[in-house]
Order: sequence, then structure tokens, then C-alpha cells
Amino acid sequence: MLLVPVFCGIDWAEDHYDVALVDQVGVVLMGRRIDDDAISYQLLLALLAEHGDDQGEPIPVAIETPRGLVVACLRGTGRQVYAINPLSVARYRERHSVARTKSDRVDAQLLANILRTDRAAHRPLPTDSELAQAIAVLARAQQDAVWNRQQVANQLRSLLREYYPAFLEAFKDRRPGGLAHPDACAVLAVASTPTQAARLTRPQLSAALRRAGRQRGIAAASIRLRAIFRRTSLQQLPMVEQAMGFQALALLKQLEAATQATDDLAEATRLVFQQHPPMAIFTSFPGLGELPAARLLAEIGDDSTRFADARGLKAYAGAAPVTRASGKKLVVLHRKVKNQRLAAVGHLWTLPLCASQPVPELTTTAADWPAIDTPPHNATCSTASSAASITASRRARPMPRPRPFRCLSQLPLDKLRSWDVWAAPAVSLWTSWWC
Repeated sequence: MLLVPVFCGIDWAEDHYDVALVDQVGVVLMGRRIDDDAISYQLLLALLAEHGDDQGEPIPVAIETPRGLVVACLRGTGRQVYAINPLSVARYRERHSVARTKSDRVDAQLLANILRTDRAAHRPLPTDSELAQAIAVLARAQQDAVWNRQQVANQLRSLLREYYPAFLEAFKDRRPGGLAHPDACAVLAVASTPTQAARLTRPQLSAALRRAGRQRGIAAASIRLRAIFRRTSLQQLPMVEQAMGFQALALLKQLEAATQATDDLAEATRLVFQQHPPMAIFTSFPGLGELPAARLLAEIGDDSTRFADARGLKAYAGAAPVTRASGKKLVVLHRKVKNQRLAAVGHLWTLPLCASQPVPELTTTAADWPAIDTPPHNATCSTASSAASITASRRARPMPRPRPFRCLSQLPLDKLRSWDVWAAPAVSLWTSWWC
């Protein structure tokens, strides 16, 4: 790593930034507060240029966030920008002061000193292409929309369980989407309470299903729904039931809006992802569709120098375990600090592989285990130094039974962990190709 004479630290806020420059020995060269606008950004570049900043050797910058206009503009100049975790900054702050007071000016100097002393322990933001950054914005937004849709659906399900369990029974096996399925939304819109659902006729149910876009099996579905809605069941008080019905309709509008936003973002993500050159390589992996592949690219990026080897990528995804050794104690733990979005893609990647992986057969049986020579239970032994006999009452420890390999098809879906998911052959192939 080249020796940099000056280091820059920026403590950001909503409407202003505190900037500090320090040299190699820790002397503060400059400290100033600037606003969050284009004029102040030009002033920041001028201050960096006064202290030796140029295109050949730009001054590195440390800041506590990887987002924002200033960060994007600084990355566009080709300089290295280090996004330091605020928890790490808090630990560094305790090295200089035991008082737990916070100052923006001091934090800017602290960020610059972090680069001066421990620059090798932190990683700069990757130099992804503009197309990869656009895919990251859309893919993350689509993933957030999916999580938001599921959250609203869970709220609606919880409400329906309190006063309308027949509706949950009617659409419990409707896939994909569950309560977000067009059939469920159309029926709930015309019958938001059990009393209204019991009065529906077969033509009304058929019309609701047709409005939802259903074309086949309408008659059978209307007969089934009519039979479920007319069963005798417990009910809330009439006014309470009506109030819950209005609440369900409000949640239904939120669910429909979240579903539409999810579909729109998914289509936009596909269109942008198809413009990326390695798209064919991403989608060639077994069980990996366009949306999960776009999320992979969004979290990993297209900077080939970001990870030194496959181990770094596995640790970033949460697949590599954490080994803690101290003295005679050795503990291997599951990695909890990871990229949660990348780990979520691993679960989606594994679902189509669960049914396709064959169950391995055991090649070793109990009859193939080697015999263990153990002395009789009451056997005695003597030594030359003592004539006393010692009874060998401790039996030999048997050999441990070999544990069979757990493939993904043998694990229940609710028991899958990111460690099991990212151990799939497809991920090994991916890490080998990328790194």
C-alpha cells in the first residue's frame, strides 16, 4: 500500500458535514463545517486539492455511511472511500476519551485518524460500474417491496384470524402469494365480513373470480367457497365485526399497492439486469432465476478485485463459520454478522434445489466397523513396582458412528440455515468462478 501523506475524515449530518484533514503523524491540518449542497462540495474538493490531492494519488476519505450524494460524488472522482461502521467509530472514540460525549468536529478527526492508523483493517467501497449500481438500487428496492408486502399480508392474516377464519381456510392453499393472490383480494373486496360472505351467491363469487383474472375452474371454485362461507362458525358482535371489516379493507388496499409496487420493481430490475454483460453467466447456475441473480449482482458487485479469494465471499454471505480459539478452548460458531440480503438470496436459491438433489446412500454399516479389543470386565494387571492388582473397570470407548451427509432434500424448509443453504454446489461453483 502506498504511503498517503494526508487523510480525510467526514462526519455527516442531515444538512451539513464536518471535514477534518490529518497528516501521517496525526497533526490536524484543517477542520471545517460545510453545507450539503453543490457549492460546498466544490469547496471540499478545493480544500483537498490545497493539501496535495490529485488524480494520481487522491486523498482517501472515511465516513460513517456508504450512501448519499456526497459519497456518490466522491466515489465518482476515483478516490477510495471507506465506510466505517458507527459501532467501530464508538470503540475508537474510547481510545482517546473515557467521557461518552460526542462531538462532530472530534468525530471527523477520529475518522481521519482511523485511516491513518488502521487503514489496512478496513475495506474501501467497491468500484462497481454504473450499471451495477443501478441494478443494486432496483434489486434492493424490489426486495424491500417483497418484505413490505409480506408484512402487510401478515397483518391482514392476523386480523382475519380474530373474526374471519373461514376466509383463511378458503385461501390457505392458494399459491403464489397467499392472501396477496388476485382471487383472495377480489373475494375479500366484495365480502369483508363473515355475514357478507354467507350471503354471496354462486354467480357473485364467479363474477369476483373473473374480475381477478381467473379463466378456468370458476364453477368448482365458487361452489367450494360458498360451502366454506356458509358453515356455522363463531362470530364477533355485529358492530365489532363491521369495524374489523373496514380495517381489513384498509389493509387490503395497502396489500394491493405493495403487490403492484413489487411487480413494477421486478420488471424494472429484469430490464436493467438484462443489459449487464455477465447476466448469462449468473442465470446459468441451476435454480437461479433473473431476480435472485440480480440480487446476487447487487450485493457482490462487478468489481473483480473486491474479494481476494472464495473464503472472503463465503464470509460475506455468512456461509463460512467463525472459529474462536483461546488457550485450550476451541469454538466453531455460526456467522451472524453478514450481509442479510445476500443470505436471503441463498434461501431462495436453495428452494428449487431441495427436490432435485438425490439422497446419498450410506456406504458404511455397523458390520463394517473394526472390532475393538477390550479386556474382560474383571481382568487384573500387575506391575513390577507393586504387587497389588488393579481392577480394570473402565471399558474402552466405542468408535463414534459416522454421521451421514445431510443434503438439502433431507432438511425441512423451516430448519434450513444460511450455513446449509450456501453449502450447495452451486455456490461453490460461483465462488470458484468469481474469485
